[in-house]
Amino acid sequence: MPRDSAPPPPAHPGRHMALLGAVFAAIGAVQPFLPAYLAERGLSAAQVSLVLALGAGIRILAGPLGGRLADALGNPRLLMVLFSLAGALAAAGFVPAAGLAGFLLAQLALNAAMAPLTPLADAVCLAAARRGGLEYGRLRAAGSVTYMAMAVLAGWMAGHFGLGLLPGLMAAALLAVTAAALALPRPPPPATRPGFQGGVGAVLRLPGFARLLLLSGLIQSSHATYYGFSTIHWSAAGHAPSVIGLLWAEAVVGEVALFVMGHRLARRLGPAGMAMLAASAGLLRWSLMAATTWLPALLLIQLLHALSFGAQHLAAMQLILRLVPPPLAGTAQALHSALGVGLLMGLMTLVSGPAYAAWGGGVFLVMAGLCALALPLALRLRQD
Repeated sequence: MPRDSAPPPPAHPGRHMALLGAVFAAIGAVQPFLPAYLAERGLSAAQVSLVLALGAGIRILAGPLGGRLADALGNPRLLMVLFSLAGALAAAGFVPAAGLAGFLLAQLALNAAMAPLTPLADAVCLAAARRGGLEYGRLRAAGSVTYMAMAVLAGWMAGHFGLGLLPGLMAAALLAVTAAALALPRPPPPATRPGFQGGVGAVLRLPGFARLLLLSGLIQSSHATYYGFSTIHWSAAGHAPSVIGLLWAEAVVGEVALFVMGHRLARRLGPAGMAMLAASAGLLRWSLMAATTWLPALLLIQLLHALSFGAQHLAAMQLILRLVPPPLAGTAQALHSALGVGLLMGLMTLVSGPAYAAWGGGVFLVMAGLCALALPLALRLRQD
């Protein structure tokens, strides 16, 4: 049978959910408590922000490289296996690490391995949705659920046994990614493959793609202080690790609801409307975070994560499906993750450490300003 007439593999929603679930369980093991782990191991706030920011910087290089390799080879499954195994080894490297240089080396290795995993998993699941009529948001909800579960588990275990268990949790979650990627059906070889050198430029020249990168960068990087310093900030306010884990998990509850039930809202509002909703929610969320650490208020504020993060993610996925041809899907996802989110996220993370040391919770007002800048860009998406 000729390549271009090869039948697509059958849809396996359970296997795709397991893949996204494993990837986001790994993120849930890393993101909420790694800054506190680094602080407990002796790094200052500025050093924590430096380690996190340089880790984000390596993602800008590693993510597009992984996406370009996946499109060139036509086998993202194989690359996810290799990257997740490398990530598990890097996570184990946090155990013997010491001092700024040691933790920086471990973080660079971990982020280089993890950077391609999310965009490649998204590309695989969007391809399945395109072929089989699956709803991407419902597949993606599995990732949010496992992220939430891992955040709760990590918070509970940190409260009972200390943060020293974090590297083991990270490694175990990344090995689960390996297993989930191996369980995916092997994709048929594509009819055509873009050249390794030309794919990145071809994606960046797509009409509207550069605007999407900037918009996602502003909205998603507004979460930098939240990801890097909310656990430290809430701990200083007297909240226990188990409570903080529940706060992180609660933020994902609304996100899950949006991914499961929000496809009608996304179709009605379109990418521009969803992006405007995300920017407005972020403006409100970070303004409130700057004002209070009162637990009842935090319980309400955390629900806004569904919109400040989730609505923009769905808007971006809608646009990528609309703008990007399938042979360039892995490259587009990786560029969106690296340049659209990672670049500004890294810069804002680098700023967040000294700013948090100087202003405390007031640094969240800077994050609110990023969302304010995103509003007019969201309006212009209607042209794309």
